[in-house]
Amino acid sequence: MFKDILVNLSVGKARDVAGEFAISTATLFDAHVSAVAFAYEPPIGGSVFDGISPSIVDGWRADRKAEADKARQTFDDGARRAGVAADSRIIAERIADVGPIFGVLARSHDISVLAQAKPDDDFAESRAIESALFESGRPVLLVPYIQTAGIKLDRVMACWDGSRSAARAINDALPLLQKAGKIEVVMVAHKDRRNDLRGLSITEHLARHGSNVELKSIVAPDSDAANVILSHAADSSADLIVMGGYGHTRLRELVLGGVTREMLKAMTAPVLMSH
Repeated sequence: MFKDILVNLSVGKARDVAGEFAISTATLFDAHVSAVAFAYEPPIGGSVFDGISPSIVDGWRADRKAEADKARQTFDDGARRAGVAADSRIIAERIADVGPIFGVLARSHDISVLAQAKPDDDFAESRAIESALFESGRPVLLVPYIQTAGIKLDRVMACWDGSRSAARAINDALPLLQKAGKIEVVMVAHKDRRNDLRGLSITEHLARHGSNVELKSIVAPDSDAANVILSHAADSSADLIVMGGYGHTRLRELVLGGVTREMLKAMTAPVLMSH
């Protein structure tokens, strides 16, 4: 059961899809939600701010603080209207430090909620997502930046490949899966493995938890797995996708797995990921 939710507010955006979705999730579980609004510090030192007058730097900092204040106030008002127990705070940090800080904060919550990063525009959000997914030890609920509605669980799609990360994701998602109207366990298989029945055990496991669940195997090229998952999610009107998040380290820098990277770029439905 989710009782303690953390959300990274969408600062400087027209809509705070993460904050709105976190409030709806907290309503579903009668949970407390803690919100963080990052006010980015100017990147002084070896940057475009070198040689700029202090007044301009101070003005830039004041603008970022005003954006964070606005996001925080919007969240507080929304939580109050929904009757959700909540707290919020502003953290002023360099963009490069946002990810590690959010990842540490997420460790002491049941789940964290973040908005999908827009292409070539949301470096800080991307870092926060990666840190929450790979450093927090907790599940991450990612909300598309085009999301317009709160959480809905009529149809949930759970991706299964028999891996540790997939098992972790399904276990972490159990509070949501137990509220789902229907669960479809989806396996993306190669042509030579289309009769693979690896998904039977996890399907039976979810059925023992009282879920209405069925198994679906889809044949697709290995390089096109993300597109196949997203296409099937759209065709089946999935309200939520559950999947493992994959990545590995290279010279101490995180490198996302191909399917994970493509899902983060092209997601059209909320995605719960765990690593």
